[in-house]
Amino acid sequence: MTSDDPLAAALAAAGLGDVRPGETLPPAPRIEVVDSTPVEPEPVELWPEGIGTGVGSLPGTDPVEASAIVTGETPQMPALPELPARGVGADMIGRTLGLLVDIAAEVVPTGWRVTARPGRDHRRGTDLMQADLDAFHDACDRIRPSWVKVQAVGPWTLAASVEVVSGHRVLTDRGAIAEFAASLAEGLRIHVAEVAERTGATVLVQLDEPSLPAVMAGSLPTASGYGTVRSIRSQDAADTLRDLIGQIGSPVVVHCCADRPPIRMLATTGAAAIGIDATRPAFAGDTALPAALDAIGETWDAGIPMMLGFLPGTAPAVEPRIGDLARLGYDLADRLGFDRLRLARLGVPTPACGLAGATPEWARRALALSREMGKGFAEPPELS
Repeated sequence: MTSDDPLAAALAAAGLGDVRPGETLPPAPRIEVVDSTPVEPEPVELWPEGIGTGVGSLPGTDPVEASAIVTGETPQMPALPELPARGVGADMIGRTLGLLVDIAAEVVPTGWRVTARPGRDHRRGTDLMQADLDAFHDACDRIRPSWVKVQAVGPWTLAASVEVVSGHRVLTDRGAIAEFAASLAEGLRIHVAEVAERTGATVLVQLDEPSLPAVMAGSLPTASGYGTVRSIRSQDAADTLRDLIGQIGSPVVVHCCADRPPIRMLATTGAAAIGIDATRPAFAGDTALPAALDAIGETWDAGIPMMLGFLPGTAPAVEPRIGDLARLGYDLADRLGFDRLRLARLGVPTPACGLAGATPEWARRALALSREMGKGFAEPPELS
């Protein structure tokens, strides 16, 4: 071809002057520079050091009184009160079902069951929640906390506690588990946004998973009662929690007050903290198990705080002295080889579990003692 050939001129302009018509030129090698530096996750903003808080449930039926108690006794992180004594819809399952998006449920003789549209029980749960939020908003408006905590049942306990239309647990249907988890994530995002707007505070979400050990062990009975629901692998349980936590858009604590909570697994889910009943034999006194204590130590080594339930759920025969209670935390730190000064960040004292079964007097006192324990963790005595 000559330079007067328009095709030759076009090929030359494209850098293809040496290519004859009908031939292809192999692509030039590409050199990519890959940054091998690992991406560090953004640090999770944490609450003030040396605080205590509640688990959620309280005795009584008056949300105004309950909100006054939590904001008065645990002002640095009041927990939205749950008052299950009000009946259907005020229970932990009913409250959480009221948060779900595009999933409705009703009460049948065996418990909560999925239904096509929201009925009276479902609507009652959402109405009670709105009354609770109104009372909580008014109480928080008087103290302006920087942090508040809300509670909802986690995906595994919810799947273990609610039935599909056939009468079997949601836990028996993988597709239903995924739908419930997605609906819960969306509902919690909406809930957190509303609470944050009303209170002006950062919202910590507590996912209650008391049934998680039974779910993983495969010890829950089937609808017939003649068998048990198959176990859920630890990795599957962790993946579902991790995905949900990542979608909420707010810090999350996973709380499991059952015996032998899967602390190591929970520490892999992206939770900002893990809550346990620290009075369980596996963690306390001479019955403490090395493996259970090691799990706490590994979690603390990873920088993940623990919400430690040290206060009994009902009034003891003799009220414990604050010094004796704080010593439980000091002894745990000493046993695990942690500086006591780190307790203020790594340990948040709480009641062992909910206080719904307590007297009003003990519920108030337990929250006050949790707050005082938190202060004690911030100013520990030196080792003798």
